[in-house]
Amino acid sequence: MQAVNIGLLGLGTVGCGTVDLLTRSAQEIERRAGRRVIVKRASVRDLNKPRTCTIDGAALTEDPYAVIRDPEISVVVELMGGLEPTRTLVLEAIAEGKHVVTANKALIAEHGNEIFQAARDRGVIVAFEAAVGGGIPVIKAIRESLAGNHIQWLAGIINGTTNFILTEMRDRGMDFSDALAEAQALGYAEADPTFDVEGVDAAHKLTILAAIAFGIPLQFDRVYTEGIGAIGYEDIEYAAELGYAIKHLGIAQRTESGVELRVHPTLIPRKGLLASVDGVMNAVLIHGDAAGDMLFYGAGAGAMPTASAVVADLVDVVRVLSADPEHRVPYLGFQDHAISHTEIVPMESVEAAYYLRLQVEDHPGVMADITRILAEHAISIEAILQKPSQSPGQAELPVILLTHVVREGRLDEALKQIAQLVSVSKQITRIRLHAFQ
Repeated sequence: MQAVNIGLLGLGTVGCGTVDLLTRSAQEIERRAGRRVIVKRASVRDLNKPRTCTIDGAALTEDPYAVIRDPEISVVVELMGGLEPTRTLVLEAIAEGKHVVTANKALIAEHGNEIFQAARDRGVIVAFEAAVGGGIPVIKAIRESLAGNHIQWLAGIINGTTNFILTEMRDRGMDFSDALAEAQALGYAEADPTFDVEGVDAAHKLTILAAIAFGIPLQFDRVYTEGIGAIGYEDIEYAAELGYAIKHLGIAQRTESGVELRVHPTLIPRKGLLASVDGVMNAVLIHGDAAGDMLFYGAGAGAMPTASAVVADLVDVVRVLSADPEHRVPYLGFQDHAISHTEIVPMESVEAAYYLRLQVEDHPGVMADITRILAEHAISIEAILQKPSQSPGQAELPVILLTHVVREGRLDEALKQIAQLVSVSKQITRIRLHAFQ
């Protein structure tokens, strides 16, 4: 059969990884796809920039529209990243009748509804397995392999940078700033790490996972997002003493009130599946009513893991190039008319248990005041750690509380009152606890 020509937008780390994989596994890919896949053209920002890969027989250009408008190219692979001009280029490629493969989680999370509608109208495919979890085939698993399940919740370590930082803090006794500097020195964190450490990257990925798990629209703007900057080494120590680990999680779950979408640091049982996921690795734990608990684990970023997912999408696209669009797997796993506009639960209505760390003055009656306020708000305490003074004359001592499950809005009200006590520091560290049961 005739070979399929593809064009690349971007030839950076992932782009070169994709080229290398297409080259070295060309025969295996052809056996799986039924046709040869050839890179015909690629666009780059700077033709003179040194690259780690070469493309035999392919033309390089600084004009991405030259790739998109090439009539011999059937599939455009977008590996540029960012929102603009990427969104405009992808919509232009769709308008030109090109199928699109992308690894761009921000693009899908924030503009996927618009892009998918344009692709449906034009009868082309948009594939995005590489947008979440690098080489972990979690999107295909949820969308296809678990199609017979009513997925009740999922939780994931879906940002390797934050997981590396928390692992270093735990294993090497580092504070957040030192662990971040280490991540930057090793190339795991960008010079501006905001998207990672503030949870934006994980929120993009959770948006996509939740949409395909629950059959809801992509709603990035509705995801509650909290980073790890407020976590101290002492919190990791105290959590371990109580039998928990701290992980930065994306959590999506169904409740009677709607769907919860949240990214934040979380205490999880040390013996749980996610607690053992360390370093830059990613993992997604999914609970389906038929399949039970499933853990998807692997490298969440990097040239070859991400290229693996990109090439898998290419193989899928090539296999169905001539298929009736009505018979293709829906983008979000549910038929378009069946997408549900389920209510997204606001954070003040979320119910969870909580870890609280307070700095209190070392004199009688402080704990009585704190417990009285909690009792007035019907918040019960599961455990208390009162740490002794570390040095003579220390004015404040840490007190750690674990609460039972409570509505977050009620806890907010209680903490406002506690923070007004003259014997309590205004800065109260709060971390949600989730046992995944």
